[in-house]
This record gives sequence, structure tokens and C-alpha cells, in this order.
Amino acid sequence: MRPDVETRGDLERVMTDFYKVALLDPLIGHHFAELDLETHIPLTVDFWEKALFGRPTYYRNTFAIHHASHALTPMVPEHFVRWVEIFCAAVDRGFHGETAEKLKLRARTIADAMS
Repeated sequence: MRPDVETRGDLERVMTDFYKVALLDPLIGHHFAELDLETHIPLTVDFWEKALFGRPTYYRNTFAIHHASHALTPMVPEHFVRWVEIFCAAVDRGFHGETAEKLKLRARTIADAMS
């Protein structure tokens, strides 16, 4: 049985798995092509650690960052749908449980808000 998401390390696994798939995805991969994953993954883990566990690890404005990215490479609703599919699949490949479900729900909520 797969464990539930409980630690920062678990979030790192999810994000690493997500980007392995997202970078190669024909619909959304171009949005991530220029990312330095060594820098970016710890920041996304900080974000999710704060969003999921309430830990004070992230202090940036996520919406402003994505707004600036959108100005360079426009994002359409289909991109957010695909992002959620890949994200939830990354969670499901490694984890199962209440916190994993909460993580996927938060991802859907954030994607809806950004879309």
C-alpha cells in the first residue's frame, strides 16, 4: 500500500515526478523548458509545504510570478487542465490517503483560480 504524503521529502518526490512528465508533455512542456529545476523544485516544495502543512516556508507571490510567465508564454485553460492531470497522477503514483487527496484538491483549486 502506498503511504500518505507526510513530509517535505514526500513533496519533493511528487514534484520531481511531476516535472519528469510535465517537461516532456506536448501540451504544457514548453512552459517549463527554461526552468532551472535545481532552483525551482525546492521553491515549489516550499509552496506546497506551506499550502498543505501550514509551515512558514514560502513568501513569494505565486500569482504574480505566473502572471509574468503568462505574459511571456500565454497559458490557456487547457494548459491548467493538463497541469492538474499530470500533478494528480504524480501524487497517485507515490501516495494514497487523506493528505494526498488534500494535495490534489488544493492543486485543482489553484489551477481553477489561475485559469
